[in-house]
Amino acid sequence: MSQENTGSFIEIQNISKIFGNNSAEALEAITKKNISKQEALEKYNSVIGVSDVSFNINPGEIFCVMGLSGSGKSTLVRHINRLLEPTIGKILIDGQDVMALEKQELQEFRNKKIGMVFQNFALMPHRSVIDNIAMPLEIRGVNKNNRYGKANEILNTVELTGWGNKYAHELSGGMQQRVGLARALAADPEILLMDEPFSALDPLIRRQLQIEFIKLSKKLKKTTVFITHDLDEAVKVGHRIAIMRDGKVIQIGTPEEIVMNPKDSYVADFVKGISRLEVVKAKSIMRPIDEYSKKYGAIPKNAIRMKEDDDLSSLIESSVSSDKPIVISNPSGQDIGVVSQKDLLVSIVEGQDE
Repeated sequence: MSQENTGSFIEIQNISKIFGNNSAEALEAITKKNISKQEALEKYNSVIGVSDVSFNINPGEIFCVMGLSGSGKSTLVRHINRLLEPTIGKILIDGQDVMALEKQELQEFRNKKIGMVFQNFALMPHRSVIDNIAMPLEIRGVNKNNRYGKANEILNTVELTGWGNKYAHELSGGMQQRVGLARALAADPEILLMDEPFSALDPLIRRQLQIEFIKLSKKLKKTTVFITHDLDEAVKVGHRIAIMRDGKVIQIGTPEEIVMNPKDSYVADFVKGISRLEVVKAKSIMRPIDEYSKKYGAIPKNAIRMKEDDDLSSLIESSVSSDKPIVISNPSGQDIGVVSQKDLLVSIVEGQDE
């Protein structure tokens, strides 16, 4: 599969989406009086879908947007390819204003720049697997031999070799979602929009597809906006996470930043059930070498040595057979900190539910 197209830089600037006939009045009240979602509904009969959301997504990044039902996450992602028009705000992709595109330009933009994967698979039941995958290329006008060649190549990528002549009803849910992903990748887009793609699947199949998607993402390096209501999934899949509530973004950060430093009680409630073992990194719990030496004395020559991005689980595993501290080094091999047995214990205890 071609890897010429990697990822695009996405800028979301002050996006608000208000549903209802009084959206302009409601927007003014939200902006000037900071009214709540409930007040907007009661006073203006308007629903706040998204409220003044701004952030950037880096090329090749998997950016997870999560929140409970009604938080605005799916509404937000549909603005990126203009399935929804914002009440106010801008979205720039590689500097191009998506909202300024005319109808034909928008169609070409969607077909060439963006692939979307839906929760319900959205496969055409009368089309075979290979025809479903090749559909974006057919729309683009690619001849049959070339689009089938490309579709078969992507079938191999998503590990469905030999299933091209089957139909959706002959596939399991997990296989159907692979076809949905393959179809999104067929046109080699720079951006993937994934709206709760695995939430309808059984837990075992869901975990398997999460792992396979992470591997595929490392290979293809597409900029991905991944919508989920499951923090475990967001932590596993995302480079960064945005947590939404009532149309607003409450906190943005890496999985580690959000688990270690929740911004408020709402975020804290989300993260308190998350195991820190594979999220927290050595660099977050280590103490400076000088500080350790003053308190405990010189570092033993036979101390365990690990890297700054090794997770808590790895640190614990390495320390089981030794009571020595762990010396942490950066990618250049320079010693930058120390983790003691006590540091490990505190990190585990602080991650437990109160």
